[in-house]
Amino acid sequence: MDSAELGRFEAQQSEWDRIAETKQFKDLMATKKVFIIPAFVFFLVYYFLLPVLVGYAPQFMATKVIGVVNLAYLFALSQFFMAWIIAWLYVKAAGDFDQLAKDIIESAESRAQAPEQPRAQTSVQTSKEVAQ
Repeated sequence: MDSAELGRFEAQQSEWDRIAETKQFKDLMATKKVFIIPAFVFFLVYYFLLPVLVGYAPQFMATKVIGVVNLAYLFALSQFFMAWIIAWLYVKAAGDFDQLAKDIIESAESRAQAPEQPRAQTSVQTSKEVAQ
């Protein structure tokens, strides 16, 4: 990697650091955590509940519901539906996440395109100016 590429990378990284420190970005991460962590914990518990129940309550899970279909089969089938429901809920929530991310990008782009503030003029005179 040559120095030009390294400089560009550092500039991009510093821009990323500025964005990551904004309140908008922190709010986006917090909003995502509010959905993702509980959904993940719920599904993990729901997923491992089947083998735990089959192992520790086999008579209960062997309870016939309709013909030869027992609770274990229904619970296993329900995991497919639960995965689709969680995915559907995430897709709905992702619309909000996307809007927040779009706002962050627009804000960062507007900051990047804003003209720099003019620097204050200093009162230091060069030797040429003094001589005149």
